[in-house]
Amino acid sequence: MFYFIIRTSFAHGRQTIAASQNSNLLIFKQSSGLRFFSNSSNGHSFAASYLINKCGFSPEMASRVSHYVHFETPAKPDSLIAFLENHGFSNTQIVNLIKRQPLLLVLDAEKSLSPKLEFLYSIGFSRPELAKLLSNYPRLLTSSLEKQIIPSFDLLRNLFQSHDKTIKAIKRYTGVLAYDSESYLYPNLNVLRGIGVPESNILALLNCQPRSLLFNPVRLKEIVEEVKRMGIDSSRKKFLVAVYAFRSMSKSTLEKKIDVYRRWGWSDQEINEAFRRYPLCMTVSEDKIMFTMDFLVNKMGYSSTHIAKQPSFLTRSLEKRIMPRALFARELISQGLVNEFKLSALFDTSEKVFIRMLVDRFVNKAPDLLKLYKEKLKISEKKNIELEFVNGSSHDFVAVFLSSIDEP
Repeated sequence: MFYFIIRTSFAHGRQTIAASQNSNLLIFKQSSGLRFFSNSSNGHSFAASYLINKCGFSPEMASRVSHYVHFETPAKPDSLIAFLENHGFSNTQIVNLIKRQPLLLVLDAEKSLSPKLEFLYSIGFSRPELAKLLSNYPRLLTSSLEKQIIPSFDLLRNLFQSHDKTIKAIKRYTGVLAYDSESYLYPNLNVLRGIGVPESNILALLNCQPRSLLFNPVRLKEIVEEVKRMGIDSSRKKFLVAVYAFRSMSKSTLEKKIDVYRRWGWSDQEINEAFRRYPLCMTVSEDKIMFTMDFLVNKMGYSSTHIAKQPSFLTRSLEKRIMPRALFARELISQGLVNEFKLSALFDTSEKVFIRMLVDRFVNKAPDLLKLYKEKLKISEKKNIELEFVNGSSHDFVAVFLSSIDEP
């Protein structure tokens, strides 16, 4: 049973380090660079006061960081801020970058950072792109250019045999250039190759979601074994989607989602089958599952068991797709134009196909159908439903990934 498999599946831990810095901060852009003023710096070391006054750190955070970021004059940190400004970083990006990687404050910016930026410019990144990428992933700026960044770029380009695909992968996750390939990427590629995953599928996954292959290879082996035990063929693209689904959440989170489906009457066997049909049904948030099931079962009258057999549309937007199309379909049935709909045809088709199949098809019998459908869209858009949606990027990834390789 799926639930039994999950409860006895791989164990993994996830450490999250979160820090919140709140201070009364005024930020001014002057000719000499950024200027930050705060009234909370009394009693701190020079470094801590600088972090508070010029970088927006809380006093507590500044005190902790100042234990391993030492400077007695503003020369180096000021030069870093000026350097980043000259390379097009905005005030917000500079503050975010320093908060995430305060060690940059003690580096010689021209000597340590300039060669890295110049290399990244040379391979095709624009200044605005690079400022955005690096402020989101500043660890790359502390990585060695010769020993880490260039070898990682060359490795990716050799794998993809395409400069454009390499750049796209880096844009999707800049950290792919900072990870030790010998410890993560190579072993994980070999794990997938060793169980028969086609090379084209592996490279498509790496291109669309590089982060999914940058973690402990031991854990990947455990995930792969779980997916194999569920009966998904490793030669199919669905296999890597299932691996991604397991990889994207903790064991406890997965168990909670399983419990939500069980509350809607799904048996363990139905949950198992739903996952095999469409693994991403397990990446949908608990709230999204509850809202969607409540609308379809309690308001639209669909069978919960029937939904279990076509779980793919649970990842679709409730307000933008499921609600307007379901209400429109009910109107067609009430007019006697159709008897019933397949849920996949109703919710999984593109907007263009949906209009061609279910609007244009009956336009002669009911000329106002297109207007009616647009009204349903507007009604749904106006509804103030508070939903916790799954990060859209995961489903965007699957759309790109599934369209990039052929089903054997």
